[in-house]
Amino acid sequence: MFLKQIYDPSLSQYAYLIGCQRTGQAIIVDPERDIDRYRKIATENDLEITAVAETHIHADFVSGARELMETDDRMQAYLSDEGDADWKSEWAQGCERVNFVKHGDQFKIGNIQFTVLHTPGHTPEHVSYLVEDQGGGADEPMALLSGDFMFVGDVGRPDLLESAAGDVGSREPSARRLYQSILEFAKLPEFLQVLPAHGAGSACGKALGAIPSSTVGYEMRFNPALKIACKEGEDAFVDYILSGQPEPPMYFARMKQVNKEGIEVLRGLPKPKRISTVSIAGVSGQNGSVVLDMRADRRDFMAKHLRGSLHTPPAKFSVAAGSYVKPDQDVYFLLEKELQLDEAVRELIRMGIDHIRGYALAGEVLSDINCNACLASTPVIQITEAEEARDKHAGATILDVRSAGEYEDSHMEGAQNVSYTRIAAHLDELPDPAKGPLVVHCGSGVRASLAVPYLERLGYEMIYADGMFSDWKQSCGESCEV
Repeated sequence: MFLKQIYDPSLSQYAYLIGCQRTGQAIIVDPERDIDRYRKIATENDLEITAVAETHIHADFVSGARELMETDDRMQAYLSDEGDADWKSEWAQGCERVNFVKHGDQFKIGNIQFTVLHTPGHTPEHVSYLVEDQGGGADEPMALLSGDFMFVGDVGRPDLLESAAGDVGSREPSARRLYQSILEFAKLPEFLQVLPAHGAGSACGKALGAIPSSTVGYEMRFNPALKIACKEGEDAFVDYILSGQPEPPMYFARMKQVNKEGIEVLRGLPKPKRISTVSIAGVSGQNGSVVLDMRADRRDFMAKHLRGSLHTPPAKFSVAAGSYVKPDQDVYFLLEKELQLDEAVRELIRMGIDHIRGYALAGEVLSDINCNACLASTPVIQITEAEEARDKHAGATILDVRSAGEYEDSHMEGAQNVSYTRIAAHLDELPDPAKGPLVVHCGSGVRASLAVPYLERLGYEMIYADGMFSDWKQSCGESCEV
């Protein structure tokens, strides 16, 4: 048996390639849309991907299941048939090669048997898969492909249908279904490996561990959510799991629909062309276009950038693009080096942002005197100067783009709070741009550096307050904290 966990650090996502080395058949579980990398790994290990399975309809990336099915007419798919009609993959209906599975169903890939477990809570249709290596002589499963149900140190959040997809009133019922799934999980053998679909950094939970896998026994002992569920009961668990969840990026809202209905099949990665410095300067700031500036240093961006461009450094590229770029916009890259291009394209298509038109190198654009009329800079102050800046500028507002939990714990007096990933959903709550500048800060300067150019693009006068929030607290003392 061959098993490889394939990690996408940009979305903290794990897919699994599992193959029978005797028959050469393999299955990919929870693949992203750029399927060429899975096929490459399979070929390198003398395997052929003959099937694809999903644990649920994903909210954080575009599934690669349809891409695999449409580019190989021998491919089989295993998709959940649990939940009601709202949680069925519409694109797969009527396809003879799609197998809709329910709790207790079994199927085989070569000599490897998969058993379906219905594990609702994160979503109504969510299933997990027990993996049994019968070809190796095993008569018990060795692993659980737990999807977004069970993570290392956490469980899948039950509030996303409401907070991201707008399914009002679903949070608490989902949390109670998740509690029941946990009770069933507790009955599994302690030795069983837990192979989750996400790791640390994912917005699909609030405290995911960085370790890539675990066991049932370890999670039962040390997972805070499981300890509360099993020791304190259902109500305590519901209160715990619904509190303190991070605000999801804006693109989560459309991923459920995209994956349910099915997105356009790419049949290969988009291949944006290198364009002239003047051309990319000309499209920056246009309503139908957006330039993503991938320079890593936020201070360099604030000092000089194309007017209307967004700051999307590699370490925060997916969350920034997913929060601020609309899927119908034409996208252009401003790269530090051409080596960034392939990964940038992949990260965008994983979020359903496909209109990728061209790129140029930042050093060439920003040094070309013919582009000077299209350049801008943003005023930068230290976070310890934020309140002074507000008082100095008529009509100014301090905007705190940290999470709601951070804001509730401590914030500047009079500051308005909107998480940097949710600004597009709360624009009607912000002051009118004509009122005065926004003084924007976060906990370290990183999140604010992403939000500032987005708001600047919308017509706001911006002042970027860089630095650590802890420095502000230390400078003013407890007397000025709210």
